[in-house]
Amino acid sequence: MISYKYIDEYIKLWRDGKIILNKRRKKLIELIERDILTADDMYFDEEQIENYITFTEKYYFPLTLTQKFKTCFIFLYYNDGSLVFDEHLDYEGRGGGKTGRISTLANYFISDLHGIDNYNVSVVANSEKQAKMSFTEVYNTIDKDNTLKEHFVNKKALIESGSTKSVFQYHTSNASTKDGLRDGCVIFEEVHRYEDSGVVNVFTSGLGKVSNPRVFYVGSDGFVREGFLDKLLERADNILDGHVSIRDDGLFAFMCNLDDEAEMHNPDMWQKANSQFHPPLTNYAKTLFKTVMKQYNKLEHDPDGYEEFITKRMNLPKVDLEKSVTSWEKIKATDQSYNLDELKKRECIGCLDYAAVRDFVAMGLLFLKDDNFIVPKELTHSYVCKPFADKHYAYSKEKAENNNKKDHRKFAPIKEWENGGLLSVLDIETMDPHLVVKWFVDKRDEGWNIKKIVGDNFKMDILKPLFEATGFEVEVIRNPDAASGLLAPRIEIAFENEQVIFGDNPLMRWYTNNVLVKRLPNGNKVYRKKEEVKRKTDGFMMFLYGVWGSRDLDDTDVDGVLDFLDSIAF
Repeated sequence: MISYKYIDEYIKLWRDGKIILNKRRKKLIELIERDILTADDMYFDEEQIENYITFTEKYYFPLTLTQKFKTCFIFLYYNDGSLVFDEHLDYEGRGGGKTGRISTLANYFISDLHGIDNYNVSVVANSEKQAKMSFTEVYNTIDKDNTLKEHFVNKKALIESGSTKSVFQYHTSNASTKDGLRDGCVIFEEVHRYEDSGVVNVFTSGLGKVSNPRVFYVGSDGFVREGFLDKLLERADNILDGHVSIRDDGLFAFMCNLDDEAEMHNPDMWQKANSQFHPPLTNYAKTLFKTVMKQYNKLEHDPDGYEEFITKRMNLPKVDLEKSVTSWEKIKATDQSYNLDELKKRECIGCLDYAAVRDFVAMGLLFLKDDNFIVPKELTHSYVCKPFADKHYAYSKEKAENNNKKDHRKFAPIKEWENGGLLSVLDIETMDPHLVVKWFVDKRDEGWNIKKIVGDNFKMDILKPLFEATGFEVEVIRNPDAASGLLAPRIEIAFENEQVIFGDNPLMRWYTNNVLVKRLPNGNKVYRKKEEVKRKTDGFMMFLYGVWGSRDLDDTDVDGVLDFLDSIAF
């Protein structure tokens, strides 16, 4: 039988109901009590545990009980001197102190207190900024303490122990250039961003050349699914569920997360996802808690932040990363009134989506008024090629041929929308770009003040010269996906706050309801179609490009400015 005081205290707090643990940490305690505390061939190295705690609290910061609990298993050995756990997963919500902890571990591992010569430590992250965070923290700590300066040599990209000759350095995850490292420990930051195990395999290939090699996987969850982290979590769950023995797989899996999405609405449950929130809260934890609470309170008016909050703060990833751009209720809320006479006093953006030449093209004028994006029903129009409308929407058929078949006219009532003046079906095989340009010229001739024309780069090589020949300024969006990523939060908030106004326009409602929001591995959102052929999104993309161009619009009446100028005696 073995044990250690920090482990006993941690388990007792949980059993006494003073802290709340998630299911995975409860399983971890069961594993510890079943397979470790009853073992007769393991021991905790008290000297190493206490040396690390003393070193950290003297030069860095006080450790929480949770951090002391985890430390015990870093220095847990079999009687033959080998590590019980040579890999450690620190999976916890953002703000859990993970980066600060690995800074102290890196500094300790290269020190003479750890006592292993040439025990090099590397921290690896996707970005140089993240990779340098721990290195910079260690560098600055040594730089401001004369005692540490006597033991360590600070260099620009390397920190070296004077006694053990161990070094600490950082790397970005460029797996092609890091073969041959002779590390004792590798720390992987931001593991949620690894799409596969390639980076990990390269950086761990040099382990085993010094005693007690260790690997740390650190991070909260993210938006890469079926990547390295998901496979690591599956491996960890197999250990916690007892399907794999720790004697066969030496991964210490410390995982903090909500057990259910509904728990995010109960702040008492947040400690399941972040051990810093176990009472009593430190000063750091109190500040962090206030920050998280502010973010939570903003979710009511910031729907785009919901996925980020529950995935990163609560460590419970939203598996369904594809969804509608907004709810149907909010789409219906675009049916708001506006005053065309007032809008005529304002500048507007001419926007269009001309993605394909054989089906749809959408055009419109977008106005900015009182932070509302207005695309009036009377100032938007679509052209549709008749062969496409016949094939996919039964445009020319008077009635459905078979009542048991889906009536595509109900799915997209093209003729009804045409009769309402929302679109024109053209008996042509391919779209004529001159018709598109003429629509905007006609609107300008009607007195609408079009500041510029905005569209994506597809077909703009044809359209741009035609527009410019008629006197329009043209802005081309070279990378629509990048624009989508930048605009997605603004657009989602606008829909949520009912600041998108189309009037009673069923065609724009249809376009918008057909949009699929897809989350990319980097966290950015892009707009796709829910169904590639029949569910068109041209009108929504036209609106998106108008929002992009709206940054150049003043939220004022042109006539009002002119009246003001006229009143000034120059």
